[in-house]
Amino acid sequence: MATVMTPALAFASSSASAGAIPPGFLLYEKAAEQKSVNGMWSVSQAKDAKLAVNPCYVGSPAAAGRIAARTVTYVAVSDQRSEQVILYQSAKAASQALADVRKALVRCPAIQTSQTAYRYSGSPLALGDEGLAVTGQLYQGNKAKVGGERVVLTRRGNALVVYARSGEWGAPDKTDFAHQTKDAQTMLAKICQVARCS
Repeated sequence: MATVMTPALAFASSSASAGAIPPGFLLYEKAAEQKSVNGMWSVSQAKDAKLAVNPCYVGSPAAAGRIAARTVTYVAVSDQRSEQVILYQSAKAASQALADVRKALVRCPAIQTSQTAYRYSGSPLALGDEGLAVTGQLYQGNKAKVGGERVVLTRRGNALVVYARSGEWGAPDKTDFAHQTKDAQTMLAKICQVARCS
């Protein structure tokens, strides 16, 4: 008996094999089409786009082995958000990309000034095939000051999904990741349309 492939499945199959991320695939692309009086949206399909989180501040972790990337960013005075989907040559390469971020969290020191330090930390996240929650926070001594970022990274198959928010965060709290985690779950539900998940 012949198998009939629906147009949707045909599109998903061809996209995954070609390593393409079609326009409109990311969750916030519709919002980016609208003009904002408070900030500026941008959409990029640059394969070499910098990862939305970089504990070392130089180069770009998770850059090796990419075949496609799509990034949406929003920048306002006290609010910055990033959404990224990055496809790699293989699931192994995508897993190595996430491992690169973990290593950077350990390897790279805090950014110091005379009175403050900006520190990164990470913890495992049960999301997708593997996940990571990253906190960047401004400190004065051991006291958290206002200012930081909260990032969720998760891998499924050969895809890395990233949701980041920077702004006037206070002392780190697990609830800081709620919105990013929800967005990541929504993306994971459809990522296999463009990623090789098995």
